[in-house]
Amino acid sequence: MSLRTHIEWTESTWNPVTGCTKISEGCANCYAERLAKRLRAMGNRNYRNGFEVTLHPAALAIPSRWKKPQLIFVNSMSDLFHEDIDDAFIRKVFDVMIKTDRHVYQILTKRSERLLELAPSLPWAEHIWMGVTVESRAHKSRIAHLRKTPAHTKFLSLEPLLGPVPGLNLKGIDWVIVGGESGVGARPMKEEWAIDIRNQCDASGTPFFFKQWGGVNKKKAGRLLEGKLHSEMPSSLKAYALLPS
Repeated sequence: MSLRTHIEWTESTWNPVTGCTKISEGCANCYAERLAKRLRAMGNRNYRNGFEVTLHPAALAIPSRWKKPQLIFVNSMSDLFHEDIDDAFIRKVFDVMIKTDRHVYQILTKRSERLLELAPSLPWAEHIWMGVTVESRAHKSRIAHLRKTPAHTKFLSLEPLLGPVPGLNLKGIDWVIVGGESGVGARPMKEEWAIDIRNQCDASGTPFFFKQWGGVNKKKAGRLLEGKLHSEMPSSLKAYALLPS
């Protein structure tokens, strides 16, 4: 339910919920779905339902056991704002994050409408970051929804980047992540798409993190963009003794 992770922009993952359903084209080759099927085949009880949305109340206690402060990606195997997760459980997840403020939490959703609906009733604090996935220009509206929330640190994940995303409004956005799709059947990302987003970030002073080129062998493809490593993080992280390893 929790582990050190190879995701470049975080340190650990915490999954009080597993499972999801596809909502847009970025979900077509979902890595979490592939992983859930493997874990189920291996007999992992947490994935006994495969990739069906499943709540794990016992996992709520996990962050309190981690004494060392960590940068934690919440629900790497689900979407906290999925319609099958009741409001009460979402609030329990937030309550845990509020109580364990030695950690920094990163939440990412494609369901920005529900995020916007619930956001006013949730307890936000500086160590709880909120982000939305924007895989193409068709979903730029998610950014507007995110901007309206009370989250102190707001970020975008343009992964898998499936097309150009010109004219980004980065007002109020504290961080942008870009990455190509990985795994079997990965759809290619063009260099000019990533360069344009980096240039938009540079122009607005928004920290930019280039995660990966992706492909079938993402390690071989690497994460250099125009020969440079881009690993900028939000300025709010400076208040914490944390950096992704």
